[in-house]
Amino acid sequence: QRMKFFRQPLALVLSSSAATAFSFSLKSSSFIHSTSRRRFTTVRTTTTRFMSTTSSTRVALCQFPVTADKALNHQTAADYLSRAAKGGAKLVVLPEIWNGPYATAAFGEYAEVLPSLGDTVIDADNSPSAKLLQQHAQQHNIYVVGGSVPEKNNNDNNDTIYNTCLVFDPEGKVVAKHRKVHLFDIDVPGGVTFRESDTLSAGETLSAFDAGEDFGMIGVGICYDIRFPEYALLLGKKHQCNILIYPGAFNLTTGPAHWELLQRARAVDNQCYVLTASPARVEDPKDEKAKYPHYTAWGHSTVVAPWGDIVATTNEQPDLVFADLDMTKVTTMRQAVPTATQKRNDLYNLIEP
Repeated sequence: QRMKFFRQPLALVLSSSAATAFSFSLKSSSFIHSTSRRRFTTVRTTTTRFMSTTSSTRVALCQFPVTADKALNHQTAADYLSRAAKGGAKLVVLPEIWNGPYATAAFGEYAEVLPSLGDTVIDADNSPSAKLLQQHAQQHNIYVVGGSVPEKNNNDNNDTIYNTCLVFDPEGKVVAKHRKVHLFDIDVPGGVTFRESDTLSAGETLSAFDAGEDFGMIGVGICYDIRFPEYALLLGKKHQCNILIYPGAFNLTTGPAHWELLQRARAVDNQCYVLTASPARVEDPKDEKAKYPHYTAWGHSTVVAPWGDIVATTNEQPDLVFADLDMTKVTTMRQAVPTATQKRNDLYNLIEP
């Protein structure tokens, strides 16, 4: 039976013919590598083993706890980025809203003026989170998909705030800037109520970037964007994306029901890899004096292959998830099941904006 929670210091390692997966557990300081054909393998992290080989398509997902202390969040993100690079990752993904609390009332306090697409010079005073991401991309020669942070836009009279993901290439250039297109406004009876639109404004663009020969084109969405297959299909139609990346922070109502399901659906729909990075779970401290309401993230950052199988994942605890992507699986899947050339455009059609 599939386990959903691991209270002991375990690493969950999944492998398939599509990729090699391994997990680095921060709690027990161990590195696990699995080549098993079994879909699920739980490994107690009692020994330390390091990969002797490197891969040009190794990715890492950073799942770390987020606090109300922005400086501490910066320190944590820097630590995870360094660990990911040390583990050989060439592309690293951070979680959604990693520089402060995920609360509509908090977004304005933690918002920053962010650089524009194509920028290479960043003001550390106005954009400290962006500057941190850029520095690590340059220092480690990696692509950094910077999760998301609240962005304030002072170019209008309304002080608009967006939920924004910046992507930096190894030279420190902003190669993608995605403002969350679909705002998280839900009301699940007996579950969770949340309205991002109380504070945030929606983005208006499709976002993708070219990560070179190793990865190819990569599309970017944020959390709730993953629920909209049309957005992903348009990214595929316009950019032929080999990977879709969604930093996200699903909760304890939507997470167990839909988090994995949606990732696998988008992977199969688009015949590509799907990567997600969530904050680690921080239990509600029940502090009545807390400045902002607590949000409990589901965790379970995951890599899904084009066939829809899970390559690598973890539980709700702080973790780094690594996977070596076999990009030939994208081509193989698209040739074996050629849905892209079998569309009935006489009956339906996606219209590019």
